Order: sequence, then C-alpha cells, then structure tokens
Amino acid sequence: MSYALLGLALLGLVTSAVFAGMALAAVPGYLRERRVAWAEMAKRPGFTPPLTLLKPVHGAEPGLEAHLETFFTQDYPEYEILFCARRPDDAGLETARQVAARHPAIPVKFLWTGEPPYINAKAASMERMEAEAAHEILVISDSDVRVTPDYLRAVALPFADERVGAMTCPYRGVAAEGGLWARLEAVGMSVEMTAGVLVARMVEGMQFVLGPTMAFRRSTIRQMGGFRVTADYCADDFVLGNETYKLGQAVALSHHAIDHMVLHSEFAGSMKHQVRWMKSTRFSRPRGHLGTALTFSMPFALLAWAAAAWMGHPWWGLALFGWGVATRLALGVAVGRMVAQDRSWFGLLVLYPIRDLMGFCFWAASYAGRRVLWRGHAYELLPGGRMRASK
Repeated sequence: MSYALLGLALLGLVTSAVFAGMALAAVPGYLRERRVAWAEMAKRPGFTPPLTLLKPVHGAEPGLEAHLETFFTQDYPEYEILFCARRPDDAGLETARQVAARHPAIPVKFLWTGEPPYINAKAASMERMEAEAAHEILVISDSDVRVTPDYLRAVALPFADERVGAMTCPYRGVAAEGGLWARLEAVGMSVEMTAGVLVARMVEGMQFVLGPTMAFRRSTIRQMGGFRVTADYCADDFVLGNETYKLGQAVALSHHAIDHMVLHSEFAGSMKHQVRWMKSTRFSRPRGHLGTALTFSMPFALLAWAAAAWMGHPWWGLALFGWGVATRLALGVAVGRMVAQDRSWFGLLVLYPIRDLMGFCFWAASYAGRRVLWRGHAYELLPGGRMRASK
C-alpha cells in the first residue's frame, strides 16, 4: 500500500512539475510581447479607434464607486460607457449615475432589461447594450474590476491586426477588504489562473477569453449570432471566446494585467464561489478539467512525505515535499509577480502553496453534483456548460 501511495505521489509531482515547467517556459516570450506592446503604446497618437465599454451591473458592491471611477479617467481620445441592469432603480446603476455626473465629457447611457428572458441575465444586458453601442469595438468588463489610465490603449492595441476578432486581459486578484480567505482566492487568480492561460495558449492557442475583461469586434459578435449565444451558459466568457475561435478569427492575450477585486472575505462565500467556478469549468471543458488534477503539486507533495515516512524514509519524503513547494514558489514569482504583476510577496511565497492545496480540494468538490447557486438562484449544470433552473 505504501508503495502504491508513493507511486501516485511521484506521478503527481512529475506531472505538476512538467506543468510548471511549461508555464515558466512561456513567461519569457510573453514578457517580450509586453515590451513590444509598450513600445507601440508609447507612440502618439498610436492606434486608438473609438470604443464602446459595456458594463453590466447588479446591485451594490463594496468599492463599486471607486472601481467605476477608473473607467472615466482613461487616457483615450474617444469612448463611451454603457451601463445596464435589470431595473432602472438598481443600486449599481444609481452608483454609475453618480460617478458619471462627475465626468460630463464622457458619453454615457444607462439601460435596463426588465426581467431577463435568459437564464444568464448578463447575456440580456450585453445584448441590450450592443444594440445601443455607437462604435465597432466593444469592451466588456465586470463590475468588480479596477483599471489604470492606460487600460483602453492596451485593450485597443491587438485590434490593429485585422485577424483579431477578440482580446482578453490577464488579471491579478486583489483582496478588496483584506482577510485570509479573500487573499487566498486572490493569489489563486494571480498564479493558478494565469499559469493555466499561458500553458493553454502554448498548447492549443487562445480559444477563450477571460470574463473580467473581454473585447470583440461588433461584426464578430453578430457573426456568432449575438450575445444570445451565451443565454443559458454559466461560463459566458469561455463561450464567446470559443465562438470567436470557431469563426477562424484570432483571440489575443493582452500584455496588460488588470485588478480583479475579490469581494468574498467570508469563508463560506469564498468557498462557494470557487467551487462554483470549478464546476462551471468541469462542464465547459470536461477533459481539460479532469487533467487539471495533475497540475497541482502540494497534495502530492504531502502524500509523498507521508508515504516515505511510512516506509521509514522521512528525509526522502521531506525532500520530495520541498520539491513540490519549490515548483509553487517558482510559479508564484515568475507567473504571479512577473506576468500578473501581483505585488503581494506574502501571497505569492506563503499563501500560494496553501492555495495550491485548496485548489485541488475545489477540483475534487467540483465532481460532487451539478447544482450551483448563482446570484441567489439555484441552477443545474448540463453537459457542454449549459445550465437550467434547478427544481
């Protein structure tokens, strides 16, 4: 039995090290692309087509006013912002009105859908905003995103290539209100998510976008049938990016990392959010999700230590455990710090190995049923990533 456990542990340590090696190998090329992009952005006027920002909102969120403010202070010549909620009296929409009043030079529209006709209410909001948009390039960002003044220049840059139909930005997690659970979730965004994106791009190319920021040509959205293609999907970002790829258009990964604010500071909220995300991935990309188990290092490092100690070789076990930790620290520095530009050394060097172990637990939990709770409503996930109201 001890030999079988040690064999399983060694397999996991090898596969997770291979995954880490692939992510690390992708970093130098990405950083070269970033330097080229910075040089292009430094040119004035540069490539600055008019843009329409689509901002779906839903109720009040911590720090929403400050986050929205960053979209009104862009170093960009021409853009408009469209906000949409279910009702005209939505608290998030009211906050947007207050921010917009301080920036009268920025064209803004406030829209609402009524009770959405789709399971994914965001799809209805995006459909409504697309119909009102004035410009060809549509930039969609979540309400829990914070950006810097050069954000729109970075978003626009990939569209200078006519082959590009969509782009997306990597992101780093930021614990909006602090707290251990939020910080653990945040470092997972900075390292685990970003490493997965780099490896996926290396292996199969970009076939998806990331929800915190995704941008499309309007013509691309209309070719795929409009935003209604995401009407009954949980992972709308994956669907939109994958549909763009199926059209034969390129999906670009930006050099520009943004702040994704983690709003779940309580243990229960953070755990439920991360399991729900893992479940949606399980149904959207079932084969890739299954293999994700072998990208985590810490559960296999702990198993190796325990199995070796059981066999009377605790120091060998400790060495294997140290190897597992070392691969996580390498990812934390190279991917979390250099690519996602996360500045939390405590998170990258102390919390990330813990988050790696938690990530494996979330992966295992994703196979415990198909029911998820989203914005107070229960849904059942179906093959392919669709969802329906849970009975």
